[in-house]
Amino acid sequence: MRGLLAGLERKNGWTVAEHAGAVSPDGMQRLLRTADWDVDGVRDDVRGYVLDGLGDPDDTDANSDGDVSGSAGGVFIADDTGFIKKGRRSAGVQRQYTGTTGKIDNCQLGVFLAYATPRGHALIDRELYLPASWTEDPERCAAAGIPDETEFATKPELVVRMLERVHSTGRLSGCWFTADEAFGQNPGLRDWLAERRVPYVLATRNDDLLTCPDGHREQAKVLATLAGVDAEGRIDPTAWERRSLGYGAHGERIYDWTAIALDPTGLPDEWGHWLLVRQQVEPTADQIAAGKTVPERAYYRCAGPARTPLRELIRVAGTRWAIEECFQTAKNEAGLDQYQVRTWRAWYAHITLAMLAAGYLAVTRAHEHQADQGKKGDPRSTVTTITTTTATATATATATATATS
Repeated sequence: MRGLLAGLERKNGWTVAEHAGAVSPDGMQRLLRTADWDVDGVRDDVRGYVLDGLGDPDDTDANSDGDVSGSAGGVFIADDTGFIKKGRRSAGVQRQYTGTTGKIDNCQLGVFLAYATPRGHALIDRELYLPASWTEDPERCAAAGIPDETEFATKPELVVRMLERVHSTGRLSGCWFTADEAFGQNPGLRDWLAERRVPYVLATRNDDLLTCPDGHREQAKVLATLAGVDAEGRIDPTAWERRSLGYGAHGERIYDWTAIALDPTGLPDEWGHWLLVRQQVEPTADQIAAGKTVPERAYYRCAGPARTPLRELIRVAGTRWAIEECFQTAKNEAGLDQYQVRTWRAWYAHITLAMLAAGYLAVTRAHEHQADQGKKGDPRSTVTTITTTTATATATATATATATS
């Protein structure tokens, strides 16, 4: 853990071992490959640590039925990220598309679940995606240490697997879920969320066929015209709200938003179903230079308590980008993608420890910010500042205690 948290240029078996004073990486490799410690147990500890550390203990907006219509609380976010590899022996590796490079590459894909609140965000769970080319090749799986009982699972199915673990602890109540269209297009995931009364804001395609309250079906881009959007992207200002999602890499993110009611059939009682539409205020200079003069739009399929205000749907939609920051932090500051292992168990072990390191950083930042607010007179901010030394020891103890239990 100290090695992953250290300011090393690279964080692999050799560099972490050297930082620890070892003469070879053998011990570090053994820790990941074969050492007798409960990898999934530490994963569960990481999840609980982050949920407790980033959750707002004073947030009582959600009632006992999970009504989050007026809440500004936690959001669970799912997405995948790629780990570029050479060769074909690393578990799950093949040529496949990854957003990491924006193209088809030889890589592993990890599917992750993150948790975000106004206090911060961090990764809390992970699954390695195994393409069918792997699950249909038992000898190849055995060579990579993949358990015999492992079957093919789609990325949305892996997300459900992770959400089920959160649900089993009772921590889904009062929270939202969001993801990009690769997950938003999956009816099985949407049904799972609705059955457990977990409200969601899921990106979808502009040609997604959606059912209106009167029963007829239209594409999302056609339904946007009902809210007063013409072919040139001009909007009826009385039907839209202009809101900021905060600051990003290119400045403040300001968009126009509206929501269109959809058929709520199949959703819990007293729930609503909407198409949320986001539109640029105006095209960027780069878009105009490329000949794109019509503002771009994005579409989200949303479901939740019927009295959920538009501002809450917008807040959740904007929170989805937090997982990209989680990936960046975990890769740059905790060595998430710098492992030199090939087997199934070693991948999960390294990723879990990197998540613990990144989670510690997120929780520490949240505590330090709250302590600073307390010094400025905020009566809600009365926590003890966690120093780097004590927090590192706490994070290390979490893994060590589980490994030796």
